Amino acid sequence: MPSAPAALLFLETLSKPVIWAKPSFMIPSGHPAVIWCEGAHKAAEYQLLFEGGLYASERPKSPGRVNRVKFSIQAMTSNTAGQYQCFYRSGELWSQPSDPLDLVVTGLYDTPTLSVQPRPEVTSGENVTFYCHLDTATSMFFLLREGRSSRLQRRHGAVQAEFPMGPVTRAHGGTYRCFGSYNQHAWSFPSEPVKLLVRGGVGDPTFAPTEDTSSPDRRDAYALTPGAEIQEGPALWDHTGQNLLRIGIAFLVLVALVVLLIDDWLHRKRPRDRTGRASGRERRRRLDATAPG
Repeated sequence: MPSAPAALLFLETLSKPVIWAKPSFMIPSGHPAVIWCEGAHKAAEYQLLFEGGLYASERPKSPGRVNRVKFSIQAMTSNTAGQYQCFYRSGELWSQPSDPLDLVVTGLYDTPTLSVQPRPEVTSGENVTFYCHLDTATSMFFLLREGRSSRLQRRHGAVQAEFPMGPVTRAHGGTYRCFGSYNQHAWSFPSEPVKLLVRGGVGDPTFAPTEDTSSPDRRDAYALTPGAEIQEGPALWDHTGQNLLRIGIAFLVLVALVVLLIDDWLHRKRPRDRTGRASGRERRRRLDATAPG
């Protein structure tokens, strides 16, 4: 009969993996890219989803020592741009999918122009507006500040979009570029850089950039559609069903274990009860035999 701790192992859950792209989440058309997936446990297999469907599968080269794998894209195109997720298997259990990674291809349209008003050099507390213009009609514009702590902004527009910002602090300073796009995963060439310099005041810690030092390779894991529903592909549904089946079996094992323990306890209790009753009857007979007639 299995012990309770052994049965509880069936209920183990795996934390979701982390996914990121190198050299960036933005890849120029025709250039290679690498997608990394890292699990928290000793994973035996990793699978990569693209737009909800199974894209590739990899096994760690040194299982038990290396808990990450890479998926290579030889040349970035509009067909390989999109949303990726990964998950992994440890033993017979599959993890939950990672957060989404939106991989973008750039260089598919003309180069936009970027400007900032009232001027590139302002004082802390002023308001500024970035203007991104593309002669070719488009539907979306993206503004990105360079650096690991960059924040991506999106606006809709035909040939131009405005990105108001402020009141600015020193934390808003930096180098900005913009892109035009018909598709959130297929962008134009980047604009020429525009540097915003903010003088005076102390940077507001609310907007101050923060660095992720948990892993020197982990960066640019952008999700362009936060809050969007995850597209469940056949492979993902299959693994989820397997995990639910295993958890259901584990629950039945625990129920059976509890029933067996109760049954064993009842079997042990019955002989003691019978022995106790027999001893009581024997004492009563002796008392009756010794009682004066």
